[in-house]
Amino acid sequence: MPEKTEKTWPRFVRTPEAARLLDLSPRTLEKHRCDGTGPVYHKLGGRVVYAVSDLAAWVDACARQSTAESAAGHAADTAG
Repeated sequence: MPEKTEKTWPRFVRTPEAARLLDLSPRTLEKHRCDGTGPVYHKLGGRVVYAVSDLAAWVDACARQSTAESAAGHAADTAG
């Protein structure tokens, strides 16, 4: 196997493609960005881009096993 000597750059996508990957509308993704509830994003110049790996991490962080888990997490966030 050849040695990897160069850093592998993440693959970035703009908002419309990120929304398609997440099965959301671009507007919903923009709202998440404004509210601070969405995936990590980067500003490159005037462009908003998302690393595909950050989209996958956000999806993983949103995983729940029951509806009670989500409600308990929200109550703990607002109780303090």
